[in-house]
Amino acid sequence: MKWIGERISFVDDKQRTTLVIYPENVAWIKAAMGAWVTMWLVIGATIIWSYFTFPLTEQENIIIYVFMTFWAYYAVKVLRSFSWLMWGKELIKIDEAAVYYKKSILKYGKSTPYYFENIKSVSMYHPKEKSLQSVWEASPWIRGGERIEFEYKGKYIRFGRKLTEKDAKLLFALVTKRIDERMRKLKS
Repeated sequence: MKWIGERISFVDDKQRTTLVIYPENVAWIKAAMGAWVTMWLVIGATIIWSYFTFPLTEQENIIIYVFMTFWAYYAVKVLRSFSWLMWGKELIKIDEAAVYYKKSILKYGKSTPYYFENIKSVSMYHPKEKSLQSVWEASPWIRGGERIEFEYKGKYIRFGRKLTEKDAKLLFALVTKRIDERMRKLKS
């Protein structure tokens, strides 16, 4: 196994290239997200306990229903982001026929093949430093910020979450080289 930067490992042989992109491994961010998840779950448990313990008016019931709807939405978002930080990874496999991509959390996730004959225009994107988009994507509760993309049957497939510009360039060079090699073999 070889490494590109700090977060990307790959195994390269004649039949396939397999890449694994790990999320950022910053201890204080994981601790802050863990505290946020815990706090959010305690708030929800307290509200649910209060709902069943105290006599409430009709208006108070409506307020709790509305609050719990928003609470549940953000609980799912926070839990997914925290799970991604703790146990997530992106898996990319390039073989003779296709590029396979899987977003995995604890080995759960679906690997999707993208066949070479339908892949168009592989490109790299990195937002400008100090722009609103770069600040937004750097926040720990955002899982996105993919750096590499290709067009596949009219849709854009993106991967390489929150990679630095240097790592994204190295990944882009490796992926485009392997895709070009495989496509040349496919055409001949």
